[in-house]
Amino acid sequence: MTLLEETREKFKQDRYATEVTGAEIIAVDKGYAKTQLKIEPRHRNVVGGVMGGAMFTLADFAFAIASNTGYPETISISSDIEFLNAVKGSVLTAETHCERAGRRTCTYRIPITDDLGTRVAG
Repeated sequence: MTLLEETREKFKQDRYATEVTGAEIIAVDKGYAKTQLKIEPRHRNVVGGVMGGAMFTLADFAFAIASNTGYPETISISSDIEFLNAVKGSVLTAETHCERAGRRTCTYRIPITDDLGTRVAG
C-alpha cells in the first residue's frame, strides 16, 4: 500500500472533513499535504459565495495530514485564515508543507487556490 493510500485510509476517520465537507487527499509526504474540495451547492452561503467554514475545514484537513505524516501526533494550538478573493472556480485546493518543525511547535502556511489559479484564502 502506498503512503497516499495509507493516509487516505487513516484520515477516513476525520469524518467532518471527508464525509460532511467532502474534502479529498490528493498528495502526501512527510510534513506535506495537498487536499481538494469540489464545490457543491452545500458549500455556498446565502449570497452564493463559498462558506468560509468550508475553506477553513479544507485548510485544517491539509494541516492535520501534513503535521501527522512523518511526525509524532500533532494538534493545532492556534490557527487563523484570511479570505482574499471570491471563489470563481469549481474546485478548491489547499497545499501545505512544514516551514518549521521545533521540539514542541511547528509552523505551516496553507494557501487555498481555486482551479482558475486565484488565491482565495490562506
